Amino acid sequence: MSHALDLIHRVEASVGRALVGKPEVIRLAVVGLLARGHLLIEDVPGVGKTTLAAALARSIGAGFQRIQFTSDMLPSDVIGVSIWEPGKSEFVFKPGPLFTNIVLADEINRTTPKTQSSLLEAMNEAQVSLDHTTYPLPRPFMVLATQNPREHEGTYPLPESQLDRFLLRIRIGYPGAPDEKSVLRGAGSPVLEALVPVLQAEDVMALQEEADRVRADESVLDYIMALVAATRTSPLLSLGVSPRGSLALLRAARAQALADGRDYLVPDDVKSLAVPALAHRVMVKGRGAQGGGLDAEAVLRSIVQDVPVPR
Repeated sequence: MSHALDLIHRVEASVGRALVGKPEVIRLAVVGLLARGHLLIEDVPGVGKTTLAAALARSIGAGFQRIQFTSDMLPSDVIGVSIWEPGKSEFVFKPGPLFTNIVLADEINRTTPKTQSSLLEAMNEAQVSLDHTTYPLPRPFMVLATQNPREHEGTYPLPESQLDRFLLRIRIGYPGAPDEKSVLRGAGSPVLEALVPVLQAEDVMALQEEADRVRADESVLDYIMALVAATRTSPLLSLGVSPRGSLALLRAARAQALADGRDYLVPDDVKSLAVPALAHRVMVKGRGAQGGGLDAEAVLRSIVQDVPVPR
């Protein structure tokens, strides 16, 4: 366990050299990686979304691709295409930018639902199917998708089925004054190119397996079920958390426990992740899942306060 904790601290410290003053955000990104999950980052431009993804990839020696989504993008621009090669007299698959370890899906809500849906199988199964053939994606595999919550013109809101594929929804936020001043002095992005791997892909996959083995007592499982049940019966919500959501919260909590140096869950692991793991999976009455972002978080925070924590 101490070895796992040392590896995780190495990654967090490495990413922290590039993304200054955001240890909580870095921890959530690492939790997503350890839980084999994907992150939806909702924030205004220029706060470090690309830096977070690129620094995470560099820190674990992983491949990295940034896909800038636009309205004219096709699914083949993401997953690849089969091209006829006369010399071989057959179609040959040319992989798209999705075939890497860490994918930054930038402004994912600016592309059409058809192109958005091309990510579904990759995010759920870590594979791509094309022309009756299945192609596995590299492991570890993680999608960090971004969208601007304040700009809706020319966008295609993600449907609930796709939102449900994201393990966590996070916000980076503006840096504090001392941290922003250190960035102006030269910290942050110039460091990105200087980052060297502190882990390898094999280390990450070993940590993911260790996170899977974190023990969850019946009382903690009951706590997760109580939180999820409260979202399904809340008079403020028209859509509650799905079973996939409860599994996602459990996976994230296990990764959080491992990052804290424990091989067992405590209720605080669940409580601290309830909002980032569940708020994007519910719908506030009278508002869509996209438009009700902050309101959904407020409802979830209220639910977390009201549901008794097991002793």
